Amino acid sequence: MGRRRFLTLSAAATAGLAGIIRGASAARRPRILLRSSWQVVNIGDIAHTPGVLALLEKHIPEAEVRLWASGDLSPEVAAMEHRRFPNLRIVKGGLGMDGRASNPDLGDAVAWADFLLHGSGPSFVARHDVAAFVKSTGKPYGVYGITCGGVGPEERDLLGRAKFVFFRDSVSLEKARAEGVKCPVMEFGPDGAFAADLRDDPAATAFLRSANLEDKKFVCCIPRLRYTPYWKIKKDRALDPQKHARNEEMKERDHAPLGEAIAAVARETGCRVLLCPEDMTQMEVGREMLLEKLPGEVRAKVVWRENFWLTDEALSVYVRSAGLFGLEMHSPIMCVGNGIPALVGRFAEQTSKGFMWRDIGLGDWLFDFDRPEDLARLTPAVLAMIKDPAAARARVEKAREFVTTRQRETMAVLRKCLGLL
Repeated sequence: MGRRRFLTLSAAATAGLAGIIRGASAARRPRILLRSSWQVVNIGDIAHTPGVLALLEKHIPEAEVRLWASGDLSPEVAAMEHRRFPNLRIVKGGLGMDGRASNPDLGDAVAWADFLLHGSGPSFVARHDVAAFVKSTGKPYGVYGITCGGVGPEERDLLGRAKFVFFRDSVSLEKARAEGVKCPVMEFGPDGAFAADLRDDPAATAFLRSANLEDKKFVCCIPRLRYTPYWKIKKDRALDPQKHARNEEMKERDHAPLGEAIAAVARETGCRVLLCPEDMTQMEVGREMLLEKLPGEVRAKVVWRENFWLTDEALSVYVRSAGLFGLEMHSPIMCVGNGIPALVGRFAEQTSKGFMWRDIGLGDWLFDFDRPEDLARLTPAVLAMIKDPAAARARVEKAREFVTTRQRETMAVLRKCLGLL
């Protein structure tokens, strides 16, 4: 894009760029720069990006999309994304408030873009990048599928000036409204990971065969500590004594209900149980807090996955399971997005993201591990999911239909911003 063209688009953006893009689209495709990809130590954090990319591919096929990824995007994860989206261009780097990019590829992507889309995530993760983009270009932007735990002055201003903000749970939406965020379009919008459709079927088949797990004759279970011990997997993180102490205090209590459900599955159904991770710390947690505490006859029906996996292999395993339960959020999201039943456990230390299960009609599959009455419901719900698969699938399909409707509606808002409606 030439300098004159770039300046023309930048100036027009502050007055409403949709008309300019509409005119430009007659000569070329609209251009979306997706700011996403937060970290690669968790398959759920990875899943945000291919999920939103799949939505853009499905609902706005006219658009060209580039990914502005965070610095820790690994070659392995990038290769996985390229297998699904072979034409995807990925840039990294930082953008200063003066508009100077840290490398030419990012500078070219910023100049190239018509619209900046902040992808789904645990918060307004890249608000500083968004602020720099807006100040230096004046181009429009939107925020897709985030949680809001609180709003500072800069964040309130940025969210208010967005073309749209979609929150992935209703608690976040109400929080933002209560804290004074005023955006033209501010609604519930599903987490981008619902649309993730990555697959690595050969790896999944090899793993299931080695573990003696048959299709639809096993369920997945994911453990979790109150706080992810990032100090074990990230070189720049020091041990947090308070979080570590809280983990130690609660880990027995939190995993006992999962152990009870696993034992019931082993004794009362024909299913086996796969202990598997969502992040790189959870293989150890699953071994220590679940596998090693199970009675021998139960342990014989349990498989412990000792190695981490990427989103494509995990999802290929999930879709061949009878369902999933545990203490994580994004594996259940990916399951439901692909038609597989999934139960969610949460506790106070997590964000409000778990409440999206109420928002999509699966409230009785949400279990608050700080409430004894919810813990008492867990094992019966796991057994019901396995023993009546038709009913469980019907519930999932109803929730999935709601999610896909909202995905279509939210993508229509972006289409309008691009001058395509």
